[in-house]
Amino acid sequence: MTRRTFRLTRTGLAVGAAGAAVLLVATPAAADGPTPAPVEATLTKAGTSFLTAAAVHIDQPVRVSAATGEYLYWSFPAQAGQTSSIAATVTLADPATRSGASTWTIDVFDGLRRRQPCTAGMQAPVGSATDRQVRAGCVLRQVRAWAEPWSADPLPGTYYVRLSVTDLPEQDLGLPVQVELRVSADVSGDTSPEGGRLAAPLTPTVRQGAVLTSAADGTDTADGTDTADGTDTADAAGQVSEESWWDGVVGWFSGWLPGLTSRWIWTVAGGVLAAVGGVVGFGLTRRPRRRTGPAAAG
Repeated sequence: MTRRTFRLTRTGLAVGAAGAAVLLVATPAAADGPTPAPVEATLTKAGTSFLTAAAVHIDQPVRVSAATGEYLYWSFPAQAGQTSSIAATVTLADPATRSGASTWTIDVFDGLRRRQPCTAGMQAPVGSATDRQVRAGCVLRQVRAWAEPWSADPLPGTYYVRLSVTDLPEQDLGLPVQVELRVSADVSGDTSPEGGRLAAPLTPTVRQGAVLTSAADGTDTADGTDTADGTDTADAAGQVSEESWWDGVVGWFSGWLPGLTSRWIWTVAGGVLAAVGGVVGFGLTRRPRRRTGPAAAG
C-alpha cells in the first residue's frame, strides 16, 4: 500500500466517523421535536354539590352513569372575553321501564353561586315517555373583565354546571341514565360586549366646597378674584373667617374646660333652654290654691 493510498483511506474513515456522529446527534433532536397535544381523557365522574363539583377542562368529554333524580355538578374555568357553551345529552332508560315524560334542566352558576342566564340553547327540554335521549344546552354571556359589585355580569373565575331532573313521575326515580357533557368556549379579545364607551359623566361632579390657593400658584387670593375652579376668593375668605371665629369660641371654652367640644356646648345650651322652658310652662299652667278656713268662710 502506497503512502497516497493510506492517506485516502484515513481521510475516508475520518469522514465516515464524522457522518456517523452527526447522525447520532441529529436522531435525538428529531425525537425531541414537537409532538401533537394529547387528547383529553374522558371524565367519568360528577359531584353532588358545589363543594364536590368535578373539574372539567374546555372541550374535555364527560361521560357519567347516574340515576334519575341525582344532582350532577361540574366546574370549569372562564376568562375575560370568553363565551362558554354547555351541551348535555341524557340517555334515558328503556321506555318500557318508564312511566311518563321527564323534564331535565341545566343551570350555570358563577363563583358567587349566582345563577347565570342563558342567551341560547334548550335549558329545560322535555323527554316524552318514548324518547331515548334528551339534549340540553346553554350559551352564557361573554365574560367581562370588570363589573359593578351590584350587577350580575359574568366575571372571570370558576363556573358551575348543574344537571338535574325537575319533573317526572315518582315511580321513575332511580332509573339508570347515561349523561354526556361537553363545555366549549369561544374566546375573543373584546372584554366589553356592549361595545360602547361613556364619553361624559352622567351626573356632574358634586362640589363639596371651595379651596383657597396660595400666591405661589399665580393666583391672587386677596382681591376677590375668581380662582381656577370658578369660586370667589373673597367669599371663601369670609367663610374661613366665620369658621375661625367659631373655632375661637370653642377653643376658649375648651381651654376653660379641657375636653370640651362644640357638641358639648350645644348639648348644655339645649339643656338650659329646656329647663327654662319647663319652668315657664309650669308657671303658666299652675292653678291658684283655694283658701280654706274661717277667713274663707267669712
